[in-house]
Amino acid sequence: MARPARSIGELALIALALVLAIVILVVPLALIFSFALREGFGTYLANIIEPNTLHAVWLTVMTALIVVPINLTVGAALAWLVTRFRFRGRQLLISFIELPASMSPIVAGVVYLFLYGGQGLLGPTLQANNLQVMFTPLAIVLVSLFVTAPFAARELIPLMSQQGTEDEEAALSLGANGWQMFWHVTLPNISWALLYGAILTNARVMGEFGAVSVVSGAIRGQTNTLPLQINLLFNDFNTTGAFAAASTLTLIAIVTLVLKSLLEARRHG
Repeated sequence: MARPARSIGELALIALALVLAIVILVVPLALIFSFALREGFGTYLANIIEPNTLHAVWLTVMTALIVVPINLTVGAALAWLVTRFRFRGRQLLISFIELPASMSPIVAGVVYLFLYGGQGLLGPTLQANNLQVMFTPLAIVLVSLFVTAPFAARELIPLMSQQGTEDEEAALSLGANGWQMFWHVTLPNISWALLYGAILTNARVMGEFGAVSVVSGAIRGQTNTLPLQINLLFNDFNTTGAFAAASTLTLIAIVTLVLKSLLEARRHG
């Protein structure tokens, strides 16, 4: 059967969408790499391997490697709890899971500062034991755990609610213990949603600026993540260096989006 011709209105909307996509997405991306490479590839590479920028890349990646597995584990446990059990306060717990997503990252950073800072609630106790949390990589990890906490659970809760418990009950009735049931039944059923949650969590960790800027102190070569390093390079009027660092973060984002699209296609397929 022949496909009907598109109307003028449909063609106009498609053209408008393409123009907006080019202006809003493609042009900024092109400008990032254009400014990063405008002084030649040698200068670009020199800015990438500059010690402070390399440390920022390393710290950003290490933070993601710590935060993503923890939040996947916690997200899976919370999703299991709210989808497999009925208890008083269940809806309130679901609301608390969503809280970090609705809170400004700056507010989250300030909360941690007033909790663990030198003049904060736990500050004197920490100082008495020669422990420092704020303005260290530990503070970056803690605040990153908070701001990315909902992502895995938000992917898993709707899926696990839709799937129900029939497969798991069947496994238990056939003699499987709790761990065998989870490993052989639950985990395969939620694996794609879990991977999707991991990609979203990783993207947020690597791009987080607001909360990290409050708790890290932005110390060069010590507590600068890649977004903070980009900001400092701009403030130093090192435009080429800033765009070189930004291109690195952009490449990470592009890879994340490609993985996300592949997972979505595989999931729907």
